[in-house]
Amino acid sequence: MKKEVLKKAFVASVPVLSGYLVIGLSFGVVLQSRGYGPLWAAAMSAFIYAGSMQFVAVELMSSAASLFTVALTTLMVNMRHVFYGLSMVDRYKNTGRARPYLIFALTDETYSLVCNPPEMAPEDEKNFYILVSVLDHIYWIAGSFLGSLLGSVLPFSTEGIDFALTALFVSVFVEQWLSAKDHVPALMGLGASVLCLPVFGADNFLIPSMLLILLGLTLYRRREEAKA
Repeated sequence: MKKEVLKKAFVASVPVLSGYLVIGLSFGVVLQSRGYGPLWAAAMSAFIYAGSMQFVAVELMSSAASLFTVALTTLMVNMRHVFYGLSMVDRYKNTGRARPYLIFALTDETYSLVCNPPEMAPEDEKNFYILVSVLDHIYWIAGSFLGSLLGSVLPFSTEGIDFALTALFVSVFVEQWLSAKDHVPALMGLGASVLCLPVFGADNFLIPSMLLILLGLTLYRRREEAKA
């Protein structure tokens, strides 16, 4: 594996590094406040690896929710990854044994990076996908573990700390906006979300928004292909 590819993967993942450390710290602190220690934080981040769902899982664990409730909630919260996965079929088709891990590690932030890789030889892109996925995963585990340790020695109110997740989405969006030449997809995402929020409500607008975004991007792509 070329050092140049590792360097590109690390540089590309720096925004995620800063965000995941902060979000991971927040998650670790919240988890510690519910009585779960650093090993729980590391294990959840290693095997669940779903930022928003992990915050929700803390409340489910604390309330002794049923397995059915946990399964249904997980499905609803992570439904958006179905759409991400469909769009990555072609990119990941030649990744061999790494493919199951790449599918597992496809978070929102990792998706944004692998969709816009820096210029490199086609044969290096596979390694770029793997390295970005692994690095982002390590950042999340490290942040969660450190946050749990911090929460155990510095007790304080955790109210509002999970807003860090929203801040991460905003920072990734801004970074992608500045680096992309075509802003139409981003505007589609914003428009669909703003439209669906008052119609479906804050608790139910995510899936309709994703469906509307998928439809809009599909039509937009066809139009661009027709122009070419």
